[in-house]
Amino acid sequence: MQLKPIAQSFAVEYRYTLYFTEQLFSKDNPLFHEVLARYKKDTQNRLLFVIDEAVVARHPDLIVSIREYCSFFEKTLLLTEVLTLPGGETSKNDTAHLNAVLTAINDAHIDRHSFVVCIGGGALVDMVGYAATIAHRGVKCIRIPTTVLAQNDAAVGVKNSINSFQKKNFLGTFALPYAIINDSHFLTTLEQRDWIAGISEAVKVALIKDRSFFEFIEEKADTLRERNMETMQLLIHRCAEMHMQHIAQGGDPFESGSSRPLDFGHWAAHKMEQMTQYRLRHGEAVAKGIALDVTYAHLTGLLTEPLLERILGVLERIGFDLTIPVSDAAEIQTLLKGIQEFREHLGGTLCITLITGIGIKHDVDRIDMVQMERAVTFLNGRYP
Repeated sequence: MQLKPIAQSFAVEYRYTLYFTEQLFSKDNPLFHEVLARYKKDTQNRLLFVIDEAVVARHPDLIVSIREYCSFFEKTLLLTEVLTLPGGETSKNDTAHLNAVLTAINDAHIDRHSFVVCIGGGALVDMVGYAATIAHRGVKCIRIPTTVLAQNDAAVGVKNSINSFQKKNFLGTFALPYAIINDSHFLTTLEQRDWIAGISEAVKVALIKDRSFFEFIEEKADTLRERNMETMQLLIHRCAEMHMQHIAQGGDPFESGSSRPLDFGHWAAHKMEQMTQYRLRHGEAVAKGIALDVTYAHLTGLLTEPLLERILGVLERIGFDLTIPVSDAAEIQTLLKGIQEFREHLGGTLCITLITGIGIKHDVDRIDMVQMERAVTFLNGRYP
């Protein structure tokens, strides 16, 4: 007997919101309470907080403020536990941290109608989001990013991950957060390198999508480096908006294809992070990766020299070190292996995003390795 195949399809609408505020856990600020009340009004929502240890060190009153806030809004908020963990790539490299979150989810009885609230930088947000996605096949997650890079890029997307097999983001999921809340107060205590690191993601999205945004960054480069909060807030808002628009309107929110324009500069960035044992911040590596790819684009005739100098000049004024962390030919070859690893990450077909002008992306399916080596040599000769 021959049975006919059964085919079916369905569509699911996804919706999430990015909020902007200051001093989120002040009793005078009802935003966090209101976000949870929209899910279950006049009913307690079970909450597990996972917080970056560095954030707690810089904001020593934070945990007390969270406890007092949840007590003040006790009709809506039920705090079960506060877990503190190391942030940075350490949180993604060591599965002990992932297991600690999963254990806390289990012990605190966090279910699909409860919330894991992550407060930290992009790496911790990635890891906690991954834990939330695989527990009970998905519990709700609220992201409260505390760095520029997390607020304008890492925390506003739909990806969660940890590092494994010596590869960046080898294990991961696509899952939307219930909400993201950007609290500008967390930015005030950042080290200078973390303040500027996230600007590279704004430069990235401006170069591939929006000339006027690049011109804004170009005009305000010195102001941004000097930690002007109003300018930074405008940059974060526009960068996050463009990332979220790309996810919603780009036609490939869960990256089933091979074109990844938002990964401009990232094939080299991911490899440089791994090669330096993650001493490089992600945003610092992205700045280097952008510099490398625009230099390669110039050497292969895609980008004029004046535009190359303009782009490198903006990155320099912001404060980025654009040297490529390789000291000999063998290390250059190790770096170039990142192209193959990136191809595997994409799904087998190489697609590297370059640019032919500011705001004009150009995808290529092959890389001239000789010219890419020249690009490395060019940059390291420029910045001895």
